[in-house]
Amino acid sequence: MVARTPDASSSQQLAATGGSLNALRRAATEDPKAAIREVSKQFEALFMQELMKSMRATTMSTGLLENQATGMGRDMLDQQYAAQMSGQPGGLAAAIARQLERQAGLPAGSAGLSATAEPGAMTMLPMSTWAMNALAGRRMSAAAPASTNDDETGTGRLGREAGASARQFIARHAQAARAVAGASGIPADFMLAQAAHETGWGQREIRGSDGSNSHNLFGIKAGAGWTGPTVAVTTTEVIDGTPRKVRASFRAYASYEESFRDYARLIGTSPRYAEAMRSTGDAAAFAGSLQRAGYATDPDYAGKLRRVIETTRRLQRDRGAADITS
Repeated sequence: MVARTPDASSSQQLAATGGSLNALRRAATEDPKAAIREVSKQFEALFMQELMKSMRATTMSTGLLENQATGMGRDMLDQQYAAQMSGQPGGLAAAIARQLERQAGLPAGSAGLSATAEPGAMTMLPMSTWAMNALAGRRMSAAAPASTNDDETGTGRLGREAGASARQFIARHAQAARAVAGASGIPADFMLAQAAHETGWGQREIRGSDGSNSHNLFGIKAGAGWTGPTVAVTTTEVIDGTPRKVRASFRAYASYEESFRDYARLIGTSPRYAEAMRSTGDAAAFAGSLQRAGYATDPDYAGKLRRVIETTRRLQRDRGAADITS
């Protein structure tokens, strides 16, 4: 299939309709560089249009010949002005493109928008929902909780709301993870990341029909040898390559720390996970070992877990830096 690059005319209007948004999403899968360039220009144009709208709101209307039609015409003119001003060297579009390139795993500057501004400037600008969704076909993450969690939960830079949920999850469970890590030899960030992946950063914890929390952060099922309490829920399993909804019983615990300890016992004492215990120095090897041992049926479980581990480590580094500077 030949990649369809957005033509020049597409940059002259904002992607406000469902068809335009779908076109951007399709372009993201076929030519991510061109899609990033177009999305960046669209977002800058949207920003400029809102800026002009705010400026007009500060001036008084003449009242002469003012009606709904003239207002609509003025808005359309502003939209055209905004589209014409977007995509200039060193502008907002270039900064947005840099951020999207990082999230998509592309080399910096590959989208073709030059930036004369200081490197790193304006890289934390919030993305609009449609701009982020337009790149969903490429590589969106994670990870994040609302993202969200397809667990691609760990890819890219988390949105503000998702990032806050992720940091809260880490802060809530870091102490238990460190305590169990010291006794088990499994790195705390590995356990935190796997708990985050299994629960969508705490957004999808396993609960009973009465709403009671199982405190099961790792999705461990209640096998024949489990004599403790259980919770029966509907879950998705990949069977013969096809996702299917099945009813399954999961272990229930009195606390989250108990969940960490039971997970460490399972991984640390079962011959099935011996390879994983020999791979605790490498996140990718550890994740791959868990998948090969059959921890989950998702064929991309290892890749997703590795990305969430990377995100967990970054959030912990950011948290440590904040503690130092505060």
